Amino acid sequence: MKPPADETRAAGGIRSVLVALTRARSAMGVRRSATALANVNQVRGFDCPGCAWPDPGERAAIEFCENGAKAVAHEATRARIGADFFAKHSIRDLLARSDHWLERQGRLTEPMWKPAGATHYEPIAWDAAFERIAARLRELSHPDEAIFYTSGRTSNEAAFLYQLFVRAFGTNNLPDCSNLCHESSGTGLNEVIGTGKGTVSLEDFSHADLIFIVGQNPGTNHPRMLGTLMAAKRRGCRIISINPLKELGLVRFAHPQKPLSLLRGGEAISDLYLQVRVGGDIALLKGIMREVLAADEREPGGVIDWDFVRRHTEGFDSLKELLLRPTWEEIEAESGISRAQMRAVADLYAASDRVIACWAMGLTQHRHGVANVQEIVNLLLLRGNVGKPGAGPCPVRGHSNVQGDRTMGITEKPNAAFLERLAREFSFAPPSRTGLDVVQSIEALLAGGAKFFCGLGGNFAVATPDRDRTTLALRRCDLTVQISTKLNRSHLVCGTEALILPTLGRTEIDEQASGRQFVSVEDSMSAVHRSEGVLPPASAKLRSEPAIVAGMAQAVLGDRTLIPWLRFTEDYDRIRDRIANVVPGFEDFNRRVRNPGGFVLPSGARSRHFETASGKACFTAVALPGDALRPGQFRMTTIRSHDQFNTTVYGLDDRYRGIYGDRNVVLLRPEDIESQGLREGDRVDVTSHFEGETRSLSRVRVVGYDLPSRCAAMYFPEANPLVSLGNHADQSRTPAYKNFVVTFARSASAGP
Repeated sequence: MKPPADETRAAGGIRSVLVALTRARSAMGVRRSATALANVNQVRGFDCPGCAWPDPGERAAIEFCENGAKAVAHEATRARIGADFFAKHSIRDLLARSDHWLERQGRLTEPMWKPAGATHYEPIAWDAAFERIAARLRELSHPDEAIFYTSGRTSNEAAFLYQLFVRAFGTNNLPDCSNLCHESSGTGLNEVIGTGKGTVSLEDFSHADLIFIVGQNPGTNHPRMLGTLMAAKRRGCRIISINPLKELGLVRFAHPQKPLSLLRGGEAISDLYLQVRVGGDIALLKGIMREVLAADEREPGGVIDWDFVRRHTEGFDSLKELLLRPTWEEIEAESGISRAQMRAVADLYAASDRVIACWAMGLTQHRHGVANVQEIVNLLLLRGNVGKPGAGPCPVRGHSNVQGDRTMGITEKPNAAFLERLAREFSFAPPSRTGLDVVQSIEALLAGGAKFFCGLGGNFAVATPDRDRTTLALRRCDLTVQISTKLNRSHLVCGTEALILPTLGRTEIDEQASGRQFVSVEDSMSAVHRSEGVLPPASAKLRSEPAIVAGMAQAVLGDRTLIPWLRFTEDYDRIRDRIANVVPGFEDFNRRVRNPGGFVLPSGARSRHFETASGKACFTAVALPGDALRPGQFRMTTIRSHDQFNTTVYGLDDRYRGIYGDRNVVLLRPEDIESQGLREGDRVDVTSHFEGETRSLSRVRVVGYDLPSRCAAMYFPEANPLVSLGNHADQSRTPAYKNFVVTFARSASAGP
């Protein structure tokens, strides 16, 4: 069985430093690496193109992690792809290559076009590309036949222009990567505290007495968070981790910039680690809350914050009634955690005045994702841990500006107030009808109700579920447009016509008519700050994302609006001035974003002003899911390796889990391997089951790992073809990547 740790026995450490420097030097060279890495996450530098973990007020000389260095090296590589590459490789040839190989080929350097019926991409001028887009959009019978997707790495300025263009064109079809990851967080939080964002700041971690880490692997996905957790632990804060896999970063961490931590071989992070069963979070949280209620009954008024509950919340009685309904046997069976362990967590919670609960996709990408998030909030509300220093809900976002994109209006469900301000500022009538999210967009493309797809970043064909149906959906488009820095599979799974529009990366200098520009991003904790590239562009033919969006808008809309699209790209201050007039919290944007560290957006929930219908925070009565498995079935969850970020795979090794050179693996508990008549190293066919439908992947290698009984794990995005398009979260429609039912059968062909 693979241990939940590698030979270093701690996340981070010297090896992380060596890997980061080796990858950077290999991709960028020594001088380019030094320039890039010295400017990552600095006040006058560029925002890391990786995760959205916030930057501290006081920046260290090194303000990046191992995976941040990989993300920078990936974008700032010296390798290039131009017309010669596409002349040599047909689309069919490239489709046969691995995703890892495709992204390693280098930066895209010029616009490319696949005409109808062509087998290869060929060069095209920018103006001609924009005219192809305009021609196809003009042919649509209705604006809602167009889909405009967005990745969370898009800047605030580009995102604002993009949604303005799309709404001026006449549709709210603005699906984005939030639909695939944290939509359950936004939906759940909005209903119960009146905002879709977390309420904590980085400073709050310095005051918390207890921190929950639920369904999150910061050691791989948000490595700089480990430094924050280590600092909290050193001053006496307790940390409880809840996750099916025991992740190395939550067990032990050696801070690369702390010599004493390195000499000690790292420091323990978690005080308690509960390996909940996949899909068992609601049961576990109910058990913890039930023990909190019992503690308050033993010590009346000494555990639950009754003053807060009575003054600031509603729905407690319904919550209590539902908490007491299931038996302890049902709670233990569904969660996989003993009552004694739940009581230990409740005791720590009851003894802590200030508590933060952090989570990521391990909670949101379930059929019950919204309910998972709301149960977290229920737990926090019991002791008044919302709206006070050192406490609150903290969804930790993945993409570096996924939260900012939503703030800028990238949503298929805009609120009326935002549309009114947009209409007033730009003198047009935005559409009010709800647009399509990711799942609905795929369904519309399949049904012929949509014919045009534009992706502003991302890798839609790979990030989405139900790979076969998504592929068919994209190929039914009249035109697909991908705005990208590097080659990926979405450029090859394309429509009758296809365009690749290459853009500047976050690391690169953006020179426009008025001089050098910067953009802005919003991190996981609602802090907005600038980002300015420092490296020469990969090609003179690249355009910035704002310039590409404005070029499309000018070609498509022309004189149909009074919006000065091309003037916006001459000076991004002009975009920010308009954002300031439309988006609450961005008043005086241009001045405030130039302050060191930027500024923090306001949130009523931080001061216990809840923008719900009642003006109070809402307890939610959530029933136990009761999802029973049939004989031979397992609950599958997807995971990311330590050598990837979202769909981008930097390498084939998962160092922290001790898995090397192979991503086509399934992790199973050794006892479960034996019960299935298998041995470690066997190849199996994995079949998913959803409402009578089955999907299969063949010849997946079995790896023994420390997992709860009848739970399994495979890598994302390799396992995505197993997830049905219909298997998504209630309300939020987030695909259930973290909880779907599978069976195993030994592969027919022999051999490793």
